[in-house]
Amino acid sequence: MQHRALTAAVAALLAASSAAAQAPQQKPTPPPVPTLAEKITPSKDFPKGTATPSAECGACHQAIHREYAGGFGSDMRYPGQTLRAKGDPVLQLPAGTSVSASAHAAAGVDPWPVHAREAEEEGKKCNVCHFPQPFSIPDRATAEIAKPAPRAEAQGEGITCAACHLGTDGRIRGPHAVQAPHQTVADERMQSSEMCAYCHAMGKRVAGKQTQTYLEWREDFFKPGLGKQQCQDCHMPRTLRKVAEDGAGPVRAVARHLWTGGHSGQRLGSALSMVLVQPRADRSDVELHLVNVGAGHSVPTGSNRRGIWLVARALDAKGEQVASREWLIAPWYGPRPDDRAFLKEDAARPDRIAATQADEQGPHEAPIRAGEERVLTWAPDVEGGSYTVEAVMTYDLNRYNDRGFQGDQREISRATLPVQVKAR
Repeated sequence: MQHRALTAAVAALLAASSAAAQAPQQKPTPPPVPTLAEKITPSKDFPKGTATPSAECGACHQAIHREYAGGFGSDMRYPGQTLRAKGDPVLQLPAGTSVSASAHAAAGVDPWPVHAREAEEEGKKCNVCHFPQPFSIPDRATAEIAKPAPRAEAQGEGITCAACHLGTDGRIRGPHAVQAPHQTVADERMQSSEMCAYCHAMGKRVAGKQTQTYLEWREDFFKPGLGKQQCQDCHMPRTLRKVAEDGAGPVRAVARHLWTGGHSGQRLGSALSMVLVQPRADRSDVELHLVNVGAGHSVPTGSNRRGIWLVARALDAKGEQVASREWLIAPWYGPRPDDRAFLKEDAARPDRIAATQADEQGPHEAPIRAGEERVLTWAPDVEGGSYTVEAVMTYDLNRYNDRGFQGDQREISRATLPVQVKAR
């Protein structure tokens, strides 16, 4: 009974957001933001710290845990990926893990990011963002956001409920003030993008570089006034419910713990729109307008392994291809564009494998920033006549592996344009 009461009490705080339409009330004052160097106070109520299994929380947070562990209500999927060469084994989630689980739930068991890191950087581990110790929520003005301390134990648990909700002071934090038989603290910053910053921002802001998602949101979307939405507004859509089905707390707007992103067709499909234009009616010149209408950050974002292949084809009146053009849109590996000119320099780097595979692929289009309209041009070499230009965008979870492996690819947009070309 005591264990169940304790677990039930945690339910009152594990909701990540609530609607602003609740009855007016005084906002709770968040605790001071400690530095990363501050000592982490062990939790008396949760001695396992951030290694506390999320299933323990799920005993009372049934709906939230169903979303976290199984992706219930989303269209996410983990199709399996290969590392590089054709014929490499397909890395899949282990048996017993939902293939539609949230990214946080899969962080400790998905073999793809862990294996890729070990292969590319000679055995280094993803033990910071995937297995964090309690961390403090950073200030929005912080120019360069450091990483939280890594957790050495219970790696299989990945990003647990406690990884986000357990503060450095040993208390469970949430967006609402509640009564509970353990120490709690109300912190409205749980509903802010800063909650995501530590694991989704690497280094200072460099437009085009990988792992800049929070900084992209802050510098390109929020500061210029493109919108006030926080990360949670898009990636954790809300519903009305109790945070614990059997708890005494009120029904309120609660975030769905899904964190939809690159594994969700709905999320990918809403990010970019594509429009084809023929600037001159008698010429074969075509403009491809790629517009970031749905993301508060660059697209694609996150790991440099992710990319979007844009393939344009010119089809004649019989539907046969007469010309084609391809572009790759992807984050750079480092603070400069990927380029084969750096291959010799890459050989002396400690991260030579990761740097080399990026530069080997050569120059490509940088990610499309929040609010940006990217215009790509193409003039297919065709004779006079009637044609159809078809363009397809395909999202690729690993742009470095063999293009023939399509299990990690998903079509996200398709557009066509009839083109009349005057005879020369």
